[in-house]
Amino acid sequence: MVRIPLTPEQLEAGRRLGTLIRAARGDRDPAEVATAAGISPETLRKIEVGRIPSPGFGTVVALCEAIGLPVDQAVEAWRGATRGRLAG
Repeated sequence: MVRIPLTPEQLEAGRRLGTLIRAARGDRDPAEVATAAGISPETLRKIEVGRIPSPGFGTVVALCEAIGLPVDQAVEAWRGATRGRLAG
């Protein structure tokens, strides 16, 4: 099966989501957050830097739960509604 390449907009959405997750994680140890979310630290790192621009829904929910981030904020980041509001 061939995967359709992501659009530039989808790639940018992944970067926004990763930035939000990284900011919400703060100083917490990435390995601990990843373990709490049921993913590898490498997967967390790739999400945070945008190398996995479209993580699975379950992964996003688990990450949000692990870092105390409301899922609706992750949705807003994906859609672009949080631009300029990440520092709040």
